[in-house]
Formats: sequence, C-alpha cells, structure tokens
Amino acid sequence: MPIAKEKLEKILTEKFPQARIKVIDLAGDNDHYSVAISDKIFSGKTRIEQHKMVNEALKEILGDTLHAMQLKTSSND
Repeated sequence: MPIAKEKLEKILTEKFPQARIKVIDLAGDNDHYSVAISDKIFSGKTRIEQHKMVNEALKEILGDTLHAMQLKTSSND
C-alpha cells in the first residue's frame, strides 16, 4: 500500500517542524524512499536514538503503508 511523497513529507514536517527534510522516491512507485532529516532535536543523540525518533514518528505507516526507507539523520549544529 504506497504512500504519496507529499503525504510522507507532511507527516515528517508535522513531527519535526524545525527540520530540513528531503524525501526522494527511489523507484517512482511511492513505496521506496530515501529520507534525510537534519534537526537540532537530534543533537547529542546517537544515530540509533535519532532513527528511533523517526521510526516512532512514522509508526502508523512503517511496514504497512511505507514499505522501504533509507534514512539519514543529523543535527544541524
């Protein structure tokens, strides 16, 4: 069950309003994305902690609506 790029971007923007977010549809099928999020909220957190925060924000769609996602996170400090 695919998710439109715009909807994914909207969810991420709502959860991380101060972030710089870049979403790329890797296969053109609304099912495989590359997501890069840069936000000061990630400062001082390990990459695993950062990814857990994103996964928590997307828990409603991960594995069901969103099939595959490459994730890159960073703090912008």
